[in-house]
Amino acid sequence: MSFERISVNPNVCGGKPTIRGLRFPVSRLLGLLASGETQESILKAYPYLEPEDFNEALTYAAFLADEQVIEFAR
Repeated sequence: MSFERISVNPNVCGGKPTIRGLRFPVSRLLGLLASGETQESILKAYPYLEPEDFNEALTYAAFLADEQVIEFAR
């Protein structure tokens, strides 16, 4: 699956996935939503974000949550 609005660059935010190459990690956006912030309040606080970024971040999170987890024996 490819994501147009999510970038991974080792020179930006330590290689964490970011929104459109901005220094705004996807995890920060998801954390704000999880803590109860609304899309409107986030857009007001971070005007460089775009509404489409939210859908892409949530789709990315769903993609990661669907990944197979492999446990190694201890």
